[in-house]
Amino acid sequence: MAQMEAIPGVILAGGLSSRMGQDKARLRLGGLSLLDRAIKRLQPQVSTLAVNANGPVLFEPGAELPVFADLDASRSGPLGGVLAALDHARRHHPGAHHVATVPTDSPFFPADLVARLAHAADGPERIATARSAGGPHPVFALWPVALFEDLSAWLAGGGALRVRSYLERHRAREVSFPTIETPRGAFDPFFNINTPDDLAAAENWLWILER
Repeated sequence: MAQMEAIPGVILAGGLSSRMGQDKARLRLGGLSLLDRAIKRLQPQVSTLAVNANGPVLFEPGAELPVFADLDASRSGPLGGVLAALDHARRHHPGAHHVATVPTDSPFFPADLVARLAHAADGPERIATARSAGGPHPVFALWPVALFEDLSAWLAGGGALRVRSYLERHRAREVSFPTIETPRGAFDPFFNINTPDDLAAAENWLWILER
């Protein structure tokens, strides 16, 4: 079991957001940007928090965090962000065995995400990831800092950019999270915003969940 008090968190905000047509981290949901919603959701669950982004980042006043880019400009997808997160953790938090990552586009992720992933990470080199009724959510994960060199070699050697391919190689442990029962039916807490229609649906769910 990973020690929760020693787990830094990183919000992955470096994607291109091609289906949305703009930077998803800046989209506003219920008056807050998706980035700031991710900050408010993850910050109580980790020891420290930073943001991985490959461009300018806008924070709410008083919510500024350390920001770092991918280690190269190859646009190697979420795994490039994970590699940067591992590098940031090993340089700035040398006592940490794992780092937790979340994307910006799933604003309702569980408040006990990191605690449950930490419980499943039964060793310093075990990856733990989330899944729900909607399937696996490989970017919601706890990553061993010791895998930095391995992941770096994987990407440099042309390894698949799919996060799940890398997870399968390391026999990552999946943690199942339940749906949320609401007056409108079951809701997956990992609801993902990829399109303008998804954002509109998220506004409706936000109203239901915060009643």
